[in-house]
Amino acid sequence: MADTSISTIRIFRQWQPFRDGTYRCSGGRSAEGFDSTIVEIVSRDGVAGYGEMAPLGSFYDPAFAAGAREAMKELAPQLLGCDAAGVEALNRRMDLLLKGHPYAKSAIDMALWDLAGKRSGLSLAAMSGGAEGKSLALYRSIAQQAPEAMAARAAKYVAEGYRRLQVKVGLDINEDIARLEAVRAAVPGDTVLFCDANASWGTAETRRFLMATRNLDYTLEQPCASYEENLAVRRATERPLVLDETIDGVDVLLRAIGDGLVDGITIKLARVGGLTRAKLLRDIAVAKNLKVTIEDTGGAQIDTAAYSGLLLSTPEALRQHTVDFHNWVTVANARGDFAIADGMMRLPDGPGLGLEVDTSAFGAPIFACTA
Repeated sequence: MADTSISTIRIFRQWQPFRDGTYRCSGGRSAEGFDSTIVEIVSRDGVAGYGEMAPLGSFYDPAFAAGAREAMKELAPQLLGCDAAGVEALNRRMDLLLKGHPYAKSAIDMALWDLAGKRSGLSLAAMSGGAEGKSLALYRSIAQQAPEAMAARAAKYVAEGYRRLQVKVGLDINEDIARLEAVRAAVPGDTVLFCDANASWGTAETRRFLMATRNLDYTLEQPCASYEENLAVRRATERPLVLDETIDGVDVLLRAIGDGLVDGITIKLARVGGLTRAKLLRDIAVAKNLKVTIEDTGGAQIDTAAYSGLLLSTPEALRQHTVDFHNWVTVANARGDFAIADGMMRLPDGPGLGLEVDTSAFGAPIFACTA
């Protein structure tokens, strides 16, 4: 019988520069790339699984790369000898050993799923509910710039085949209105637009924006930071509303469902603690007929394969879209056939994440422990 106990955990770091240059969010926040942390977990019988976590700078979520690595160094030695096949038990153990810090646990959890898939011969989609269809709709995010620059970027993405765009707003309301109007005018009428303020507005700004753009076709995403502010917005508009930053666990999702707050949710693996908890949130949302997006805070091929695999097992009628983060950056950390055409992405075939991870792409480990 194969020995599935964890024998080795190694942690790597990879800097991933953005292909399109500086990425800007509301409030003047910006990043030049993803500071990615990659975890390798090897069982005693020699099977290896890989996970990745890369925050968007230190400003987007309650997470930052250096903190994640220190937390992983704290956790890793205490997981040696545990059964790698017991993914949920290992999640409970991580919670026992380290309170909070879900972003630091996400890559470890992802590596355990990859390892389990390789041992079983099943893809992540098969393990998490069964693939529905073969491809996923993609969106591209248009970082904040002057309206005409954002319109040009939108036209570029449409020319590349993307049919779903996320317009970043959250600065001056009048400029944000102009941004959305410029993008809407620059793309075909059937282009799906999400307007994402990344929790930067209050209710007054949000209502002004909604009034000024009431004749445009778009979905509003995470306008305000607090639950109560978003609920006030919900009660004042019939505009479809999706929440992202607010949805960080089961309790808040159940509350949002009970209050009739959301039409859809965006689940980010690092925010909720990995694939195991993301799947639970996904299943609750599906049971309540909510639209679902699954993605993450950043990364390359390893991360893209993970969140995309979980989304592929989400009922097709309730899938919104996801993002091809590996195409945002100029470096790779694995080989896999992500076939992209006409704004759709097919995932690599194969067990687990379906990837051939190339550890030489990110150099020597920054930490390693062995049982």
